[in-house]
Amino acid sequence: MLPHYSPFKVAETFKMLSALAPGRIDLGLGRAPGSDQRTAYALQRDRSRRMPMDDFPNNLAELLAYLGDGLPSDHPFATLKETLPTGGGAIEPWLLGSSVDSAAWAAETGLPYCIADFINSDGAPQAELYTRHFRPSRWLDKPYLMVATWAIAAPTRAEAEHLALPAKMMFHHLVRGELIPVPSVEKAMAWSAENDVPQRQRRSILGTPAEVRAEVDAVAAAYGAQEMMLVNIMPDHAARRRSYQLLAAEYGLVSIAQAA
Repeated sequence: MLPHYSPFKVAETFKMLSALAPGRIDLGLGRAPGSDQRTAYALQRDRSRRMPMDDFPNNLAELLAYLGDGLPSDHPFATLKETLPTGGGAIEPWLLGSSVDSAAWAAETGLPYCIADFINSDGAPQAELYTRHFRPSRWLDKPYLMVATWAIAAPTRAEAEHLALPAKMMFHHLVRGELIPVPSVEKAMAWSAENDVPQRQRRSILGTPAEVRAEVDAVAAAYGAQEMMLVNIMPDHAARRRSYQLLAAEYGLVSIAQAA
């Protein structure tokens, strides 16, 4: 979340990560604060001034310059690129977003673009804008689109729906300005039974591995995506890992024995 950090700090950190793990580091860049207002303030209170989100295009350009050919020689920070860690190879920057602004910036800068479908499931116009206005760059010669969508797989659809309740409860409180830890499935089930609260319309793909695969494939086709990312929030790490294993097995990425 670039509003929380200076471009140079991000470049320095990811250059170091790339030096430690060559060829394995991608850098996802987002404009939104990615948190509630209190957390955003806590992240920025030690800075001399808060970074307005409207500064994002300039800060994105500065960061990409540190990762690429560097800033113009007359820029006050031009020599800083020489102090960055080396030896890790190229870092692949991505633009993340759910709005037309992020789609436009990704197209203009020639970056791969990841649409947050789990935030905005009506992102097809952003995908079309990105593809239509894409400009080739040092990073990419043609558009490359990833879609991140919410998905939980379990042996039965009923179990998948139960596993989704903790996130539903957490997001309900977050919208009201209340930040709570991810509750247990049991606590979320009791809360759901007592609260008939309408949720913001977000796509949730829940079901058996075969059911989830069918919906994931449909989302990819609707966006024209080259890659899919599956995300979720669950209190039980074992259940979360199992969800990914079941889907990996469904797509033939691992054996059924490994997924069991």
